[in-house]
Amino acid sequence: MSAVLDPATHGAASVPLSKAEPEKRRRSQRLASRGVRIGRKSNFNVILLKVLPPFLGVALLVLVWQIISAKNTNFPSPAVTGAEALRLFADPFYSNGPNDQGIGWNIYASLKRVAVGFGLAAAVGIPLGFMIGRFKFLAGMFNPVISLLKPVSPLAWLPIGLLVFKAADPAAIWSIFICSIWPMIINTAVGVQRVPQDYMNVARVLNLSEWKIFTKILLPSVLPYMLTGVRLAIGTAWLVIVAAEMLTGGVGIGFWVWDEWNNLNAPHIIIAIVVIGVVGLLLEQALVALAKSFTYEETGA
Repeated sequence: MSAVLDPATHGAASVPLSKAEPEKRRRSQRLASRGVRIGRKSNFNVILLKVLPPFLGVALLVLVWQIISAKNTNFPSPAVTGAEALRLFADPFYSNGPNDQGIGWNIYASLKRVAVGFGLAAAVGIPLGFMIGRFKFLAGMFNPVISLLKPVSPLAWLPIGLLVFKAADPAAIWSIFICSIWPMIINTAVGVQRVPQDYMNVARVLNLSEWKIFTKILLPSVLPYMLTGVRLAIGTAWLVIVAAEMLTGGVGIGFWVWDEWNNLNAPHIIIAIVVIGVVGLLLEQALVALAKSFTYEETGA
């Protein structure tokens, strides 16, 4: 009994307990610092995985380019092309007449044609897609026409535009319009047809008007499909305008490429290819950002 109540014994037992508290704190601090280091390392790995693969891909492309230019003296090297690009973009908006304008004016002219043709295609194609998806009679009426005309090459429509409009600029816009409209119609119609039937049954029970069905049920459900069609259409439109301008002439990035080929200016042709790719990428990424802001996360993937 005395051993239990002995103050010396009790004090000796309390000493390890008092020393254990600082030890626990030190261990928790070590774990916390280790967690911070692991978190920083993880963030670094994520950034590295995002940056390194694109960098290696571009480096490989430049290396192949350099090898080709070393084997073929007529093919400009990356250094020569880069120096020429700096000279071009030092004054991209000069104008020495209708057939001698800076690359900035040519890009602007092409974008303006794309905006007009693409806007007209959206104004016609999206409402038509809603109607085709909503009404079976219209679907049966337009599906054979779409199936017949959709596989036609966009440039095959250019002579029709020249025949009807008697001018190169509206003919190029017509080619953009006719090639951009199909993805919008098809994707919008598919989106309408995939709206759950339960939603339509509820609308029928509530006796909703056609406008209410469109604004409250169809539009929110179809928006992901519609924006996918818009993304596909803008890529196709940018491809078509370059080819159309090669044939019609005038001011535009396509005509600029063809004119530089006639002048045997290979560095300018490569610069134009890069510019066309960058502009197309920016247009698509802008629509991806728009899709992400209006739709669910998986839509922009």
